[in-house]
Amino acid sequence: MLSILKKEIVSYLSSLVAYVTIGVFLLVLGLFLWVFPDSSILDYGYAGLESLFSTAPYLFMFLIPAITMRSLAEERKEGTFELLFTRPLTDWQIVLGKYLASVLLVICALLPTLVYYFSVSTLGTPQGNIDTGAVIGSYIGLFLLGAAFAAIGMFASSITKNQIIAFTVAVFLCFFFYSGFDSLSQLLSLQDLGLQNLGITEHYQSVSRGVLDTRDLTYFIIVSGIFIWLTLFVIIRQRKKNIISSSPFRGLGGLLVLAIIGNVAFTRFDFTSEKRYTLSPISRQIMDGLQQPVKVTVYLQGGNLPGGFKRLQGATRDMLNDLQAYSHRKLQFEFIDPLKNLSGDQQNEAIQNLEAKGIEPTNLSVKTDDGVSQKLIFPGALVSANGKDIAVKLLLSRIGLSPDEVLNNSIQNLEYAFSSAIKKATSGGKPEIGFTEGHNELSDLQLNDAMKSLSDGYQVGRVNLSTISTAGLQKVKLLVIPKPDKKFTELEKFKLDQYIMHGGRVLWTIDQVSAELDSLRGHGGEQLAFAKQLNLDDQLFRYGVRINYDLIADMNCSQIPVTTGSVGGQAQIQMLPWLFYPIFIPLSKHPVVKNLDGISSEFASTIDLLDTKDVKKTILLTSSPYNKKMSAPHMLSLQALEQEPNPKDFQSPQKTVGVLLEGKFVSDWRNRPLPDGFTEQATIQPESVPTKMIVISDGDILKNQVGSDGSPYPLGYDHYTQQTYGNKNLLLNIADYMTDDSGLIALRTKEIKMRLLNRARIRNEKMYWQLVNTVGPLLLVLICAIFQHYIRKRKYAH
Repeated sequence: MLSILKKEIVSYLSSLVAYVTIGVFLLVLGLFLWVFPDSSILDYGYAGLESLFSTAPYLFMFLIPAITMRSLAEERKEGTFELLFTRPLTDWQIVLGKYLASVLLVICALLPTLVYYFSVSTLGTPQGNIDTGAVIGSYIGLFLLGAAFAAIGMFASSITKNQIIAFTVAVFLCFFFYSGFDSLSQLLSLQDLGLQNLGITEHYQSVSRGVLDTRDLTYFIIVSGIFIWLTLFVIIRQRKKNIISSSPFRGLGGLLVLAIIGNVAFTRFDFTSEKRYTLSPISRQIMDGLQQPVKVTVYLQGGNLPGGFKRLQGATRDMLNDLQAYSHRKLQFEFIDPLKNLSGDQQNEAIQNLEAKGIEPTNLSVKTDDGVSQKLIFPGALVSANGKDIAVKLLLSRIGLSPDEVLNNSIQNLEYAFSSAIKKATSGGKPEIGFTEGHNELSDLQLNDAMKSLSDGYQVGRVNLSTISTAGLQKVKLLVIPKPDKKFTELEKFKLDQYIMHGGRVLWTIDQVSAELDSLRGHGGEQLAFAKQLNLDDQLFRYGVRINYDLIADMNCSQIPVTTGSVGGQAQIQMLPWLFYPIFIPLSKHPVVKNLDGISSEFASTIDLLDTKDVKKTILLTSSPYNKKMSAPHMLSLQALEQEPNPKDFQSPQKTVGVLLEGKFVSDWRNRPLPDGFTEQATIQPESVPTKMIVISDGDILKNQVGSDGSPYPLGYDHYTQQTYGNKNLLLNIADYMTDDSGLIALRTKEIKMRLLNRARIRNEKMYWQLVNTVGPLLLVLICAIFQHYIRKRKYAH
């Protein structure tokens, strides 16, 4: 076999055709990757070789058949096959020798592409900022694909004496096995057969990311093995030998056993430096436990997407592939363009339908040959199971971050977003979330979007502490206290305390100071902000926090509409910053607030943390460094809007406004008698089991605005400035964290390093790097050809 291998390599490299074929392959590949803008690495902007591994398979469909077409067809045409069979070589040694020679030539064709790796590494920010492990893993995928195509090419070469026919048949078979099964699976009558699993695309895309799944490895081995066996079968039939007694025939049994073992017991090797394609145990557990089919429809599809959105699209596909790998084929997904082939009215209707499902569009400016055009895309997905649809937001916007940082944060969040949505869509019972009432809390209209948003994954309702029994209260997984304005009785406080002692979770959103913008406008533009008497101070103090009787004035604030005059009988409205409406930018890395957009608030107070045993305190929200504290009582006046605040007066340490408490809490009723009016049979539990609560010093953080016609706006949306804040996502994260003990929300802490190209350097040196990567590999091939010609000339000159 080694002699055949050596003979084939020498024969190939002695031919000008081999160098021309490899040269054309490298030239076309270089043009696609470095010159043509739609697939250019330089225009993509990220330090990676994804374009190489997505483009190379289509060029392989021509390169490899060109290499293999002469391997057996020429032997038959020239009549040298008979000479081979007279040598002490078996049929499989001849075929394997020629096959391995073809594979080595494919490797030789790939070696010059290492210039691309050098270029991307050099252009990275900082230099060398490329995931080498992912590149190595992707090259393994390209090698496996080349090995499979080489086996197909060998088979095509064995069935004919004509090299052109062998080339044509090999190109067709390579294309069919790469894309044909995917096309067949789209036919309506064949959609449920899973034909795409038989094609190469699904397996290659998985490996080309830098992840080697043993099932994909098994697939490539089996495909290569089958076509090598078919080649042997053709040769044996041509020689009129006994097929059954031939050892290659018995090899089919080995391939069958390998296929069974590969699908039953599998493992995955993630070559990426951050292990970004390694799912967490909780995600694997969710996918492994799926009892019914789950369909994911991704709407981020369409042409002319900018490089960043192409990266988000690819990362979404990768994540769904990873989840599907552990789902026992229960998870299926597709990417669609919801506006494709639709007229104007149909597009408007489709947009409205998607918005009703929670899929929000994003307007992009896209460069075209005619300039810049506007394109509407939908960076969202819909998870469907059990008749329920859960919207998944793929793009997480955040004030103050660059577009690259926003996209990177969105990619980091994908595993949590999909795992959480799939769990909610497939879970049987919903955890109960109760919003308290009876103390002039926020109304159902003001909490409309908060309760509506939670209802997809939870059973949401109101809870009256004065009438509910302690047993009934224990069924509530999370209790929300939304801006009470009336004093709590001792009986209500006791029920609340014992609820916590038995492991209940509470979200406190408390206004300690009475102040409302509507009251300001209705009282001549002035109002006295005074302390509320909620009778909760002693209880919160025992748990480890104190909400102070003050207000935060912050220069990082939202705007309110103010009448500044009248022209022609029409009031002139101007938007002015209102210092008492702070916007809190989450800086904590805790999963509840990580990567959230700014949080809108109204009349927030400061929080002091107390030294409490066995209670861990994590600050979630703070003011900006440009704040000032106003102690209550304090006179508020809209006339302050007329004066520009002096930044020197607002330089103060950041104030805590939101805190997470976790641990064992001491009961406020420890060593105290039962309150009057408590008629149930119960004993006071002096210390809680491990539990958690969140305290936020602003009751309006869960309040949605209400239009003049009485219709509620989405939570976090300011209809005056048309700005959307992160309040809704904060509430959903809190609900997930407080009700789910599986640790699923911890996936939001996943970090993926951002790898960008040096855009300034690319602008200045673009032509240079295009020449290096298109001409450089060709020069390497030319040098090899000259060197090989020199060796042959020296060897045979005498």
